[in-house]
Amino acid sequence: MLQSIPPLPPGGKANCARCGHLLARQPWAPQDLPLALTLATAIVFVLANMVPLMDLSVVGRTSSTTIAGGAWVMWNEGEPVTAVLVAFCAIIAPGGYLLLMLALLVAARRTPPPAWAGELLRWANHFQIWSMLEVMMLGILVALVKIAELATVAAGIGMYAVFALMLLIPAIIVTFDSRDLWLRLTWAADAAAPAPQRGTPAEAPR
Repeated sequence: MLQSIPPLPPGGKANCARCGHLLARQPWAPQDLPLALTLATAIVFVLANMVPLMDLSVVGRTSSTTIAGGAWVMWNEGEPVTAVLVAFCAIIAPGGYLLLMLALLVAARRTPPPAWAGELLRWANHFQIWSMLEVMMLGILVALVKIAELATVAAGIGMYAVFALMLLIPAIIVTFDSRDLWLRLTWAADAAAPAPQRGTPAEAPR
């Protein structure tokens, strides 16, 4: 069913007139909030990958690891598929999403936005889908429950940083108005199409 979405007020929603499915949502947040959240998330992301997630102490021996270090250990232990999945879903996909969002939010401040912002928006959606920090954290918590009986476990700063990422990334998604950016883009086909001359009827679509 072809429908026209009217201008929405802040926090407003547009639903399908036939089935009630959500078609569009207008974020309530101001324009600068997504950029501020993305910058904060990028700082926390670097922190989460630079400092240890946890410290393990067994019989007087202490060990700590980071997300990248855990993926490297899996690779050396003969689990290359698991190592690649952990590295991609916990490091590459979130990092790529944040880089694309920073570029998009800077481009969105221009009028009109550059044409390449549309392609970046597509890629940002793909990276956002594969960003699975919550799945990684669930696996860590399950492992901690099992290890707690054998070793002393202390959460590191990296663990708290990952928890913060799990809250900040959804906050970016909720406050970023991708529909507004998409509608403001000037597409190559539109720019190349000549304007119809006065008194000359435009060609009807075939």
